[in-house]
Amino acid sequence: MRIKDWPEEERPRERLIYHGAERLSNAELLAIIIGKGREGRSALDLAHELLNEFGGIEGLKGKSAAEISAVAGIGMAKAAAILAAIELSTRISSGTIRGRPLKDPKAVFKYFHLSLGTEKQEQFKVITLDTRMRAIREYTISKGLLDASLVHPREVFVPAIREHSAAILVVHNHPSGNCRPSPEDISITRRLVSAGEIIGIEIVDHVIVTKDSYYSFKEEGLL
Repeated sequence: MRIKDWPEEERPRERLIYHGAERLSNAELLAIIIGKGREGRSALDLAHELLNEFGGIEGLKGKSAAEISAVAGIGMAKAAAILAAIELSTRISSGTIRGRPLKDPKAVFKYFHLSLGTEKQEQFKVITLDTRMRAIREYTISKGLLDASLVHPREVFVPAIREHSAAILVVHNHPSGNCRPSPEDISITRRLVSAGEIIGIEIVDHVIVTKDSYYSFKEEGLL
């Protein structure tokens, strides 16, 4: 049965309008983005199929339009709408880092695990901090395989110097899902800590995030 043939109070779009988006399930929200179903399958049916195929709403992050449109009934137009909604959500989250307290790695993980933690490429980020350990701004230093030649102290500390930051936090992801640091991760961290000591800017932590876990150099006594 098509959604438009359902009782009005059961339709996802009408439920959102009258009761608020927070009352809807992930499948219902996704059905609104999908819009129309296909013959014999409603938009809500397609939403459930997508969530099952990719292991939940988080599994859609980082997927290509081709991968999403491979699900029967989801063409390129619907896939593009889904990816646009995901990107808007990511940008909204990224835009709210200023003033956010990042005093412990759990707070860092909570902020980054759905955005950075689901990326397919490694990304190395620097977050400048004020004297109360609140975020000022987030910078992406490198994308791709993490390498000492790509993460130079100059690139890492320039934002902090420019903003007169009290300290910085460095974060990167492991697309493999294993948050344990590699020898290269440890080497880069030691190099950055040494540079920070020379110029008087503390690195309060280096946190490696995945979608489901994190590793804190500070908690593990490596910082």
